[in-house]
Amino acid sequence: MAAVLQGAVSDSAPVESATRQIDIEGHQVSKTFGGAVVALEGATFSVPKGSFVSLVGPSGCGKSTLLRLVAGLLPLTSGTLTVHGKPVTEPRRDVGMMFQKATLLDWRTAVENVLLPTEISGNVTSADRKKAIELLHMVGLKDFEFAFPTQLSGGMQQRVALARLLQTGADILLLDEPFGALDEFTRERLNLELLRIVGDLGATTLFVTHNIGEAIFLADYVMVMTPRPGRLAKVVEVPFGRPREISLMQTVEFNRLVADVREILGAH
Repeated sequence: MAAVLQGAVSDSAPVESATRQIDIEGHQVSKTFGGAVVALEGATFSVPKGSFVSLVGPSGCGKSTLLRLVAGLLPLTSGTLTVHGKPVTEPRRDVGMMFQKATLLDWRTAVENVLLPTEISGNVTSADRKKAIELLHMVGLKDFEFAFPTQLSGGMQQRVALARLLQTGADILLLDEPFGALDEFTRERLNLELLRIVGDLGATTLFVTHNIGEAIFLADYVMVMTPRPGRLAKVVEVPFGRPREISLMQTVEFNRLVADVREILGAH
């Protein structure tokens, strides 16, 4: 598979649109806050439909900023950014975002939290409620549909947040360190759940993490970013097939790739 993303100093070539549909495309994307703090500079990339892309880099390198730009939550300072071929100017229904904290409403049950995006956009129908319950079952929360957040563990709360993201019906999913605060065992289980769900949906996914192993395990491509001002240093293609099992992380080939990404980060 040819490389499909391009960074400022990457040796990767952008994919040709004739060979694969592009869902997200940015050219010289930059974001400055307050006229002085350059969070992201000159990011050029293209993300093909159905691919899973991880973003890794030190804190403050613009990973989360890039996600918020794609989501339409922040305006560009310069450059161009399109989703499904249209310029990003505001939040849109076909792009959903999940944050590090579940941010559930304590007074609402799990299914009521999942239904929140539907309520905001219109009236909730019986079909919407059925879908919300099915999504909770999909993420492994059968029998917890009517539990309140205080009755759920941290990992279970993140599962509710993931179901809420899927309830939006978005085909582009943006996840900003969603499992960063969880213990390693729970994190691994949710990584496997995420791979299964995204694979079933065929969704295009951007995933921010500080964990190099997690980034590689989940992704088709890893975008490696430099310290602020954030730039795309390199795009690393992940050669492992799917489906994937946790045992992959114990292989020589996997750990060699982890070392390669760590070396790129160290060089910047």
